[in-house]
Amino acid sequence: MTTTAPEAPLSLARPRHVAVAEQTRDGVVESVHHGSLVATDASGAVLLAAGDPGALFYPRSSLKPLQAVAMLRAGLELPPELLALAAASHSGAPAHQEGARRILALHHADGAALENVPDLPYGAAERASALRAGQGPSRLAQNCSGKHAAMVATCLVNGWPVAGYTDPRHPLQELVAEVVAELTGEPLGARSTDGCGTPLFAVTLRGMATAFARLVSAAPGTPEARVAAAMTAHPEQVAGEGRDVTALMRRVPGLLAKDGFEGLQLVGLPDGRGLAVKIADGADRARMPVTVRALQHLGMATEALADLAVVPVLGGGRPVGALAAVDPAPPTAPGAPRPLPTDPRTP
Repeated sequence: MTTTAPEAPLSLARPRHVAVAEQTRDGVVESVHHGSLVATDASGAVLLAAGDPGALFYPRSSLKPLQAVAMLRAGLELPPELLALAAASHSGAPAHQEGARRILALHHADGAALENVPDLPYGAAERASALRAGQGPSRLAQNCSGKHAAMVATCLVNGWPVAGYTDPRHPLQELVAEVVAELTGEPLGARSTDGCGTPLFAVTLRGMATAFARLVSAAPGTPEARVAAAMTAHPEQVAGEGRDVTALMRRVPGLLAKDGFEGLQLVGLPDGRGLAVKIADGADRARMPVTVRALQHLGMATEALADLAVVPVLGGGRPVGALAAVDPAPPTAPGAPRPLPTDPRTP
């Protein structure tokens, strides 16, 4: 299997996803989620795969750590807790919003420079608190404000125009594109715009898994290693209280995790491997159970993650079933990705 980036244009065909999770209610399968996943090392060699890890997709907010690497390479300097916020999809808690303000203030800017879309806080508790207080949508409360504040700061450090920093032709975004191509080891496919307004690049799950493997295996002091260290040291900044990504990093020291809209989960394991999970229908509820199952197959002890591996299904207020990951059926097409092996430690 080649570990280099393909030379031919990548296909835009519909991905060949497989069943990866199902919800049961009193013994009857009520819902099935399809998806794909892949684990690689830092060279891109595939260690575990299911579905169609070579299909193009948009990495959404799982791209933020790579964007943060680009900003460090461009000369941005932030304390670790604020660097973690620059790579975050935060809940919009007061501490998160204040952190975004700090990034701006350190570079003599304010919220007027931000070009992300105004929104209420992403976290359920934080959103409810904002509504009770009569607060409306704002750019600082929006879950990408840390990244956008860091982008403003990077422009000021380099003397680049701040206005229009989200334009794909802006020097910052051109640098981000170069870094994404380098770390994924892939040519960038179709391009679009993320919900917050920054450019997106279509890549593959294999490419993103490789990028996360490179983050956690990078030499100390490099931009890649600094981003990974900041995120793992400050998981509360990367998501927030009550969020599964924060819980995952707290319970597995040294593990790097970043989620993304449309059912995405990226993980960098402490031993230098990367894992990428995509739920085909974009369902967030299946993302973490499938991730925990894959970590089991990669040999990680997951007893501390039991509550993340299964989502209870209630009937009349009592448990009557569960949403849990399932191992994909063996492939039928020649050359199809190797499916998850049977793991005797899990039912």
